[in-house]
Amino acid sequence: MEDYLKVFVEEISFYNRLVLGTFLPESWWGSLPHLLQGWLRNYIGALLIYFISASLCSFYAILSKQAMVLQISVAMKAMPWYCVLPSLSEYLIENGWTKCFARISDVGWLTYSINTAIYLVIIEFGIYWMHKLMHDIKPLYKYLHSTHHIYNKQNTLSPFAVHPLDGVLEAMPHVIALFVVPMHFTTHIGLLFMDILWAANIHDCIHGKVWPVMGAGYHTIHHTTYRHNYGHYTIWMDWMFGTLSHPVDHQQDDKKM
Repeated sequence: MEDYLKVFVEEISFYNRLVLGTFLPESWWGSLPHLLQGWLRNYIGALLIYFISASLCSFYAILSKQAMVLQISVAMKAMPWYCVLPSLSEYLIENGWTKCFARISDVGWLTYSINTAIYLVIIEFGIYWMHKLMHDIKPLYKYLHSTHHIYNKQNTLSPFAVHPLDGVLEAMPHVIALFVVPMHFTTHIGLLFMDILWAANIHDCIHGKVWPVMGAGYHTIHHTTYRHNYGHYTIWMDWMFGTLSHPVDHQQDDKKM
């Protein structure tokens, strides 16, 4: 077992050298503990994804300079805390406390595909309920989630204006799922960071209209009504629990009003 866990350590160490070695002198990070190196790597990666996706959003977002500075400020304060979660998951995996496996060949492509599908269902279910509770429990909304709802008008929505604890809690199902279903380590880390890009996608006000994807058209309604479309990747959980509102239905209701 210990020999197998070394595979995770070696893979994470490789990512550390790749990212940190590219952006920082080795004298800055070479003597840091392994866990701290992982956090720093995740922080640099998150910053890169943030500024790339935020730059793309700026082409269609209608924000005043003051609003833009505020959103960047909130994101920069939260980013170090966001990166605690992937660092924590790596620590748990390296110590053998999860059901992660290192190579797809260890289980085969069929099992890998089934496990990934189950993992995504758990993520979808967990994030739906975490998001819904952020709205239903008043102290959670007031002190955490309300930061995200400062900007609710189209073309001013921001996936990055989020309280750090809110962001960590809503991403927590990614880590919890590792204790439930065997999951490929690299896929887990990739999906965790893909959430940043996905957050940008559902806040860009460009509705792709691809069923059953929770596109921007659905999520924009969430920022309007506060009681619909809590889902993450898909609309299925909202459909199952009666909180789904379709963009077409919402437009018709607006016309009636």
